[in-house]
Amino acid sequence: MSREKKAIKKPKTKKKTDYYDYSLLAVIILLTCFGLVMLYSTSSYMAELNYGDDMYYFKKQAAISFGCIIIALGISQIDYHILTKFTGVLYGMAAILMILVKTPLGRTANGARRWLNLGPLSFQPSEVAKIAVIVCLSYMIVNMGRNIKTLKAFMILAGSGSALAFLAYACTDNLSTAIIIFCITMGLIFIAHPKVKPFLIAAGVGIVLIIIFVMILSSSLETSSSFRLRRILVWLHPEDFASGDGYQTIQALYAIGSGGFLGRGLGNSIQKLGSVPEAQNDMIFSIVCEELGILGGIILLLLFAYLLYRLFFIAQNAPDMFGSLMVSGIFIHIALQVIFNIAVVLNLMPNTGVTLPLVSYGGTSIVFLMSEMGLALSVARQIKFKEPERLL
Repeated sequence: MSREKKAIKKPKTKKKTDYYDYSLLAVIILLTCFGLVMLYSTSSYMAELNYGDDMYYFKKQAAISFGCIIIALGISQIDYHILTKFTGVLYGMAAILMILVKTPLGRTANGARRWLNLGPLSFQPSEVAKIAVIVCLSYMIVNMGRNIKTLKAFMILAGSGSALAFLAYACTDNLSTAIIIFCITMGLIFIAHPKVKPFLIAAGVGIVLIIIFVMILSSSLETSSSFRLRRILVWLHPEDFASGDGYQTIQALYAIGSGGFLGRGLGNSIQKLGSVPEAQNDMIFSIVCEELGILGGIILLLLFAYLLYRLFFIAQNAPDMFGSLMVSGIFIHIALQVIFNIAVVLNLMPNTGVTLPLVSYGGTSIVFLMSEMGLALSVARQIKFKEPERLL
């Protein structure tokens, strides 16, 4: 009996350090490829009409997308802790770049002055602000430690994030991006703060005030000179503005309705032939539903759900608080953009101009989204799991 006890040894544990989240990488590539297929299908007619090349949008987006995937893989090999040395620089750079939009370096496109021209580069600096608020607030929260529960810490964090949100609104006139930056700020504070009740109360009061505002607006205003108020009116009664501001919304709903459950078939959309303006941008989900049906839309949403699940997994298992908060901020950003875009297409909220991540056309959006994915993969690469070493 004693010999048997000596022969049986407790299993040893061995640290597994060579982890890489190939599942996250796979879903990123799947979404990118899906987006490129739908982009070509959506934009080919108008590209041929306007530029004489049906692959005009597709070629630009494909080159940027696959280049950015390589960049994301490169970022994933860098230790994300290096960002802690540049948080102040990143925050200041984001603020300065947004202010520069008001100078002659700013560029107006589609009636909005949101782009910045720096030599051959043209991009939206508000996208830099999204990454800045994620990285900088994560670093600040870690440094605050237990002081995060104090009112002073809350005011500093909320003020830092709100300042970038205000600049995004004041300098680039981009309310939707300002809302996203503010929501990322409050989301990170909520995750790190030990108390939940104050946030729930504040959220409840905010929702009630928004409902009251919308009800008052609906009953007292019929027309408005403010385009943001008009967007709310269009959202409430799109059929009353079917030939004007509500045209895009009505046509997008027609596209979804005509697609049915299985869709008209890939490439067979009718609404993309000019009925839905700029369909390759923030209204691309309506063409997905028209060509691939509700089933295709559900599959796309499931891909996004899996992407968010992988980000949640990385945040839960990150080696430290900084990595966990940073990936949580990326999670909040992606989730907000998907929710806002789908809600606008379905007319569940006023038009915001938010693109569908990795699917809609837009070089700036892809560059910074892939940079965030690279950071998430960098955090995932440092996850260490312990597995029992089995004895044969």
